[in-house]
Amino acid sequence: MVHSRVRSLARRIAPLAMGAMTFGAAAASAPPVAAGVVFHPAFSDIQFVRAGEVPPTQPDCNAIGRRCFNPTAEQNSYNLTPILSSGHQGQGQTIIIVDAFGSETMRHDLRVFNNAFGLPHMCGEEGTTAGCTGPTFSELQQGNTSTNPPPSSSKSPGQENRSAWAIEVALDVEWSHSMAPMANILLVTTPTAETLGVQGFPDFFKAEANVIARHRGSVISQSFASTEEAFNGGTAALQSLRFAFQAAQANHVTVFGSSGDFGSAGVLKTPVKAGGTLLPSPAVWWPASDPLVTGVGGTYECTDANTGLAVDSASPPGTCQAHPGVREVGWIGAGGGFSHVFGKPSFQNVLPSGSTPIGSMRGVPDIALQASSRTGVLIYITNPGYSTNVNNTGWYVIGGTSSSSPQWAGLIAVANEMNGGKQLGYINPALYALASNPSTYAADFYDVTTGNNGAFNPPVAGYNATTGWDPVTGLGTPNAANLLPDLIAYVNSH
Repeated sequence: MVHSRVRSLARRIAPLAMGAMTFGAAAASAPPVAAGVVFHPAFSDIQFVRAGEVPPTQPDCNAIGRRCFNPTAEQNSYNLTPILSSGHQGQGQTIIIVDAFGSETMRHDLRVFNNAFGLPHMCGEEGTTAGCTGPTFSELQQGNTSTNPPPSSSKSPGQENRSAWAIEVALDVEWSHSMAPMANILLVTTPTAETLGVQGFPDFFKAEANVIARHRGSVISQSFASTEEAFNGGTAALQSLRFAFQAAQANHVTVFGSSGDFGSAGVLKTPVKAGGTLLPSPAVWWPASDPLVTGVGGTYECTDANTGLAVDSASPPGTCQAHPGVREVGWIGAGGGFSHVFGKPSFQNVLPSGSTPIGSMRGVPDIALQASSRTGVLIYITNPGYSTNVNNTGWYVIGGTSSSSPQWAGLIAVANEMNGGKQLGYINPALYALASNPSTYAADFYDVTTGNNGAFNPPVAGYNATTGWDPVTGLGTPNAANLLPDLIAYVNSH
């Protein structure tokens, strides 16, 4: 049964990881964001579709103005299927997912998800026994990571939306597994709310540095972010948290970061109870803006959600119907623009012909993948702490750049396995080098040339998706069967 009521986490008004900061007159004069905004990770909108263990059909999704992608259609859409069919599915690699609080039902939900779509079961999911062989799902808990909310208090800043993290965990685990079905997944959970420079972010990066030092995985997905200007203590506080990314680069670990779901806009945490403050000028979100991280933007995915094999301009949503024959459109909420902290890295000195010019500062994002919930992916969740205005558990269609990042992590886990287990590590220079060659760019990427990320336009103007690199979809989305071998060849030769 399809419910018409939507638990909107405000596709365009969805703060991610934000912290207190004073930012001068600009912040003081900026308009407040609409009341009722929930502080949460980088998924932007989630719609309940069906209860029970049987996934919804496309008519179910179309009836609520959406299309819903399952793993097979998504693999086909990004041309990953030929690689998976040849036996390269990420064997021996470990994807590290970093989230707060976790989900008490993840092991159960993963079993149901795998049953529904015929994906390999993972040792560690519900029902597996001693002596299990195959990919492993495990969790490294950093303290008490229960999703039960803390006792209410009038002094609470309202940041510990623990149930929202259970949604994020389901999305990250189920969809990194969908793209790398035989890779291991290590879910690293922390017990603190997202406050910048105080507890949440430092705990994330201490945990990341710990697993990197222990060589626990080859690729990290981060589905959390904050406006660069939002750090308590300013740029120095942000810079002090980069140690994990430096460790990742030194240890050949690839790090992805969701570019955010506010389009071109930035948001400050204060005033917390009013939902934060919208900055009056374009801004970008960190860690995706960090040159040591591969920033992942988002699109509306207008391929056939049943098969992924052709463009479907007839089915909902209206964005796909308005662009006949176009396989992807830049998502209105895709975070992107130009950093106010990091100068332009050398790998962005050469761009594909027709690209949006990058001036003296780092351009964000680097690449993209499906992100709009209107062309979203399906997740299964039964975490009892997840409260919505419909209070149901089961199948949801979800969006946000939280969807893009773990799927890219799965792709690189597959590439590492294809490379004989040798980790590709820091891939940003390779991505741009491949894109600067017209022939490899045409073969390796789907160039997204339509759309705009002006989620708050007005008052914060968005950027257009253009030929080549742009501040909505970066270099574009992956044609995996071509891109992964070319990435391997480039990294091995440089």
